[in-house]
Amino acid sequence: MYLEAEFSSWNVSCYSHLQMFILSEIVIDRIKLHAYHGALPQERTVGADFYVTISAQTDVAPSAWQDDSLEGTTNYADIVAIVRREMAVPSNLLEHVAARIASSVLAECPAVSTVSVTLEKENPPLGVLCRGVSVKIEQSR
Repeated sequence: MYLEAEFSSWNVSCYSHLQMFILSEIVIDRIKLHAYHGALPQERTVGADFYVTISAQTDVAPSAWQDDSLEGTTNYADIVAIVRREMAVPSNLLEHVAARIASSVLAECPAVSTVSVTLEKENPPLGVLCRGVSVKIEQSR
């Protein structure tokens, strides 16, 4: 009871000078791109369909959640542009591509504190029927 009374008597207006941010998670689910990743020559020539899912923990400023302004948050289109750019660079390993995407998001999107990248390759040449293979990379500042 004492704590309740003590808490209710706080003057919260003394904190009004603090800039309040909300931690948000942006998820861009299964961006489909055709690319040329893989260790086999056939994969580098023919290519395959890939799906990229990005999950980014980001600070959202009051200008976004109060004023509906894009300036207060991370622009999804910027993240998609990073994914397209990095997917256009052929690599042997999915891990390499996913790590490049994650590193670039952190480098180019200052409000993002943690990013998770799942990169899936559809119908890989494994000699068995499977829907796909994927790797998941997570990086933080």
